[in-house]
Amino acid sequence: MPPKKSQSKGSKAENAGESTHPAPAQASDSKDTTSSKDGSERTKPPTNDASKKRKAQPPADSKKAPRRSGRGTPPTTVDPIKILQFLLSPSSLDLCRPKDEIEDLQNRGAGTRTYSSSTFTPFEELICALILSRPIGHMLGLRSIRTIFNAPYELITPKKIREADKEGCREALDKARTQHRQKTAEELVLLADAVVEHLGNGEDDVSLERVREESGYDVDKEREMLKKHTKGLGKTGLDIFGRRIQAIWPKFYPFIDERTLGAVETLGLPKSAERLRDLMNEHWSDLKIDDIKAKDEEEKKRKAFVRILERAVGAELEGNIDSIKTQAA
Repeated sequence: MPPKKSQSKGSKAENAGESTHPAPAQASDSKDTTSSKDGSERTKPPTNDASKKRKAQPPADSKKAPRRSGRGTPPTTVDPIKILQFLLSPSSLDLCRPKDEIEDLQNRGAGTRTYSSSTFTPFEELICALILSRPIGHMLGLRSIRTIFNAPYELITPKKIREADKEGCREALDKARTQHRQKTAEELVLLADAVVEHLGNGEDDVSLERVREESGYDVDKEREMLKKHTKGLGKTGLDIFGRRIQAIWPKFYPFIDERTLGAVETLGLPKSAERLRDLMNEHWSDLKIDDIKAKDEEEKKRKAFVRILERAVGAELEGNIDSIKTQAA
């Protein structure tokens, strides 16, 4: 199930009943008159009806006919391979994240960790899933993640979150100027406790390998275990976690959640995770990805797949689907 629609743009109402043709002239029993400066009425000269009709409907090649500009109009269809190439390139990144993240990077430096462009540990991905499954906007969710993961807070391990406690987590969320601050702060501390007691191996463990081992590397059992021990994490949060974690947990691959699938379809890409994976694999040598670090080629492909999904849904949430199509064409 996709994240709540509060993160998406509203649609414009359409004037479906309006006609684009001029209304016919109405018959009148009164004289067609106009007032002069002295207040008296003067009869207008008779109008030639045939001439009137000709003026109302100028020929198609008339110089006065309105012209439409093609600039900014996205192509109806774009080669899916070009879409993939563009989504995977650095050129697409700023179209897929909020403007305030771009501004924040300019102010704080390129080393700032962001949801849009950084590699996170499984524990950090779980925190992100918890925050992004809240009914808040895309901008607020990503700003919250940036704030708590970077200095001066750096709440990136169970130990650091437990040391900060609810007050420290709340302070970081206040700094992010987000919503649901108190409840989120409480759930972050409960998550840290759950990792120590049920999902991980101590306060410094961020791998969540215990989840995989105790679930026998079964995806459904892993999701069930995470949901059971993570307060506030429902299907939406689990889907967000699954979309991202498949880069390093191969059993989840390939996976596309419902919300992201809508964005992928709008871009003209295949309508299933398996078909999108196959398309990417078939044209892998043409994609020419140089900036993804991985331990082997298979992990690199999974990370590329995740990048495609993240940028597709990011562009949709930021209202930039048409821009992606236009620049990819």
